[in-house]
Amino acid sequence: MRVSSGVPGFDELVDGGFPSDRLYVVSGPPGSGKTTFCSQFAAQGARNGDDVLYVSMHETKEGIRRDMGGYDFGFDRALDTDRVTFLDSFSADGRRFFGLPGERRDRSGVTNRLTGYVNSRDIDRVVFDSTMLLRFLLDDDEDTMIQLLSSLKRTGATTMLISEMTDPSAYSEEHYLAHGVVFLHNYLEDEGMRRGIQVLKMRGTDVNTDIQDVEFTDGGIRVGSATTVTR
Repeated sequence: MRVSSGVPGFDELVDGGFPSDRLYVVSGPPGSGKTTFCSQFAAQGARNGDDVLYVSMHETKEGIRRDMGGYDFGFDRALDTDRVTFLDSFSADGRRFFGLPGERRDRSGVTNRLTGYVNSRDIDRVVFDSTMLLRFLLDDDEDTMIQLLSSLKRTGATTMLISEMTDPSAYSEEHYLAHGVVFLHNYLEDEGMRRGIQVLKMRGTDVNTDIQDVEFTDGGIRVGSATTVTR
């Protein structure tokens, strides 16, 4: 089964969409469109009748509503439906899952609570924004991070992890554990800022690994269908 990204032009790069019930990493430097990409993914799920969990490690529900409200793909409206559960890690509910830095925490309990929540509520799509701050809340414990990611792979959800990354060759544990890695580029050329998207890997899928042009529109991110970016 394939899961649509909700990003026009992207699904054609991955043989019709993401293979379902798997773990994916969306990486790139700041401002490259990672949160927008994953918000489109979440909004598409809500439109399809999927149950979505969006975990933000740095933004409130109202903050992301404002950020995504300038687009018309409908994530801001989806937040008001019973299809999308938004978990702010520093809210009361978030502290129940993660605790706060400096507090004594049962690290394995974080994994159990999150995966238990996903499984018990039959969540179809999960977004984590972002792994950098997730490590911060887990006290940068590599074993706990690997345990969490490995457990998420075994749930019935299609999961997107947002990862701050400026060098597409500088891999960390989430890139090795994930079933697929999508990298969003932004870089300067003579004519100004250029944006692109690249599928670095997608297990069990015929993929186009060239860097494709990306533009930001009123409808969110759109992937160019004909041109590729050369570097």
